[in-house]
Amino acid sequence: MESQTQATPNTQPYPQLISGLGGWLVLVQIGLYSTMFLLMLKLISILSIFGDGSWELFTDKSSIIYHALWQPLILFELIYNLLLFAFSIFILVCFYSKKKILPRLMIFYFVVSVLFVLIDYILFMQIPIARELDSFNYIKEIVRGIFTCMIWIPYFIRSIRVKNTFIH
Repeated sequence: MESQTQATPNTQPYPQLISGLGGWLVLVQIGLYSTMFLLMLKLISILSIFGDGSWELFTDKSSIIYHALWQPLILFELIYNLLLFAFSIFILVCFYSKKKILPRLMIFYFVVSVLFVLIDYILFMQIPIARELDSFNYIKEIVRGIFTCMIWIPYFIRSIRVKNTFIH
């Protein structure tokens, strides 16, 4: 019994039997939709800071919790989360269009997500009153992001399903 192969320029042929958005790619889809849902919740939380008087507490020099880094930290989180939400939509469009660039986009997505949490944590820890808050969540997010990278980056690099699916 012979298996059909698909040869592409400058690459080795891969068995055609494994392709499509099934297999482990189902988990990637679930992860993307979950991330978008959590990003919407995070954006609602950040945007509420501007409407409930918290922004003034964080940025007014006479406030007891004022620190010069609160404003850039909150704005950094807002902008990053907006960009990540938009990028997630772009990734889903590429995902369902089976674009060849998708594996590189996913690798970029995973790496940038970890770097953001790391930068956010470093900025957060520069604010004395913030150090007293729950910084364990940041550590948990960093570790989870690193494990996510360790699992999914090699998958997107080596998977035959990925190579056969994202070809357009």
